[in-house]
Amino acid sequence: MNDKPEVQVTYEDQGSKGRYVARINGINGIDGEGELTFSKASAVLIIADHTFVPDAMRGTGAAGALVNRLIADARAHGQRIVPLCPFVRAQAQRHPEWSDVIQS
Repeated sequence: MNDKPEVQVTYEDQGSKGRYVARINGINGIDGEGELTFSKASAVLIIADHTFVPDAMRGTGAAGALVNRLIADARAHGQRIVPLCPFVRAQAQRHPEWSDVIQS
């Protein structure tokens, strides 16, 4: 049995910026949304600016789901990520297999 709720991550493109949004549906007591914001430096280089998850979502895996989606999308689009955000940078250090998309 999986103790963690299912996190839904969506992508929002806002021109030169964007964000990934994490929501948890169907769970009482978990409101709000987490987000990972980014800036587009070029077609192949994005800057992970900031990750935020409200207290109600902490421990649900929402922040990790946001970063995993960022990594998967960067791979799919042949992009590199500059991890300006401390959380994304820390996760990248824990995952050497992400070196193909993390700009050091």
